[in-house]
Amino acid sequence: MPKFAPEGYPFIAGFATITVVTFLIGNIWIALLPFILTAFMFYFFRDPERTTPEGENLFISPADGKVILIKNVFEDAYLKTEAVEISLFMSPLNVHVNRAPCDGSVESVVHTPGRFLSAFKHEASVQNENIAMVMNTSYGKILVKQVAGFLARRAVCRVKQGDSLKRGERYGVIKFSSRLDVYLPKDTEIRVKLGDRVKAGETILGIINTLLRI
Repeated sequence: MPKFAPEGYPFIAGFATITVVTFLIGNIWIALLPFILTAFMFYFFRDPERTTPEGENLFISPADGKVILIKNVFEDAYLKTEAVEISLFMSPLNVHVNRAPCDGSVESVVHTPGRFLSAFKHEASVQNENIAMVMNTSYGKILVKQVAGFLARRAVCRVKQGDSLKRGERYGVIKFSSRLDVYLPKDTEIRVKLGDRVKAGETILGIINTLLRI
């Protein structure tokens, strides 16, 4: 049986109700539009099972979408250290359920109000409304940031400070097209390139060489 993100139920129920009501009062053609929107909501909030790769030193993609940025940065807002930023753009056709990139505990979850620039724009990472989750991991702290886009006006983070996450575990969702930024340790060997299509819970973003850390 197909699985759907719980956050989508109000949208599905709302458009389904409008479809039924307009159909019952005799406006068959008018009912076509909410019927199409209902079908889209089922599609958009789908939550398929994923097979997460095994391995102690892997970071997997926290979102479906397209790699639009890979950059060495100094992350001064949360991590206070050098990191590799990987930005993923999610179109309305992607699965929008977010998953943990690795095992770890949640150190903090911070919601920051902001603008709703196009998620493709670099400044969206800083200026747009976002939810930043910092995780303590075996390889140090990492940051995963759910960023609202022009259409996506709300992100949902299901975890809180002190919670534990396993690699590939669902932890949130962003409603409609949006962006997700993940900041990995600077010595991560990146396994994706610009333009790659990735899947949450399945695609390996990078590998930590533990020998280099001895």
